[in-house]
Amino acid sequence: MFTGFRDFVMRGNVIDLAVALVIGLAFAALINSFVAYILTPLLGLVGVPDFAELSTTLPSGAVIAWGLFLNALIVFLLVAAAIYFFVVVPMNRLKGPGEVATKACTECTSEIPLAARRCPMCTAPQTGG
Repeated sequence: MFTGFRDFVMRGNVIDLAVALVIGLAFAALINSFVAYILTPLLGLVGVPDFAELSTTLPSGAVIAWGLFLNALIVFLLVAAAIYFFVVVPMNRLKGPGEVATKACTECTSEIPLAARRCPMCTAPQTGG
């Protein structure tokens, strides 16, 4: 009766997606706490105020809480910076330089594909390709 559902749930990509979602949510909580409890208080030390109380009241009585928007923008920028500097930069360093796909022509020194047997710029034959 439930074999189709069991087969669907037990497929590798569904399990991988579930694990990725759980790890992603845990990572998001970690980054958000880092920003909220470490980076945001440091902003107060350099003179950046809390904008939560800034708002404008329209004649109709509607309140535009633009200070909350500024706080959300600052948090977004801090989260983006934290992810970049603590995840992207270290991962790029761990990967190291990419695979070399070109070489210099022996005659005209233009960049040509590694497998090229003749330079497309000067038509010189290439050796060791």
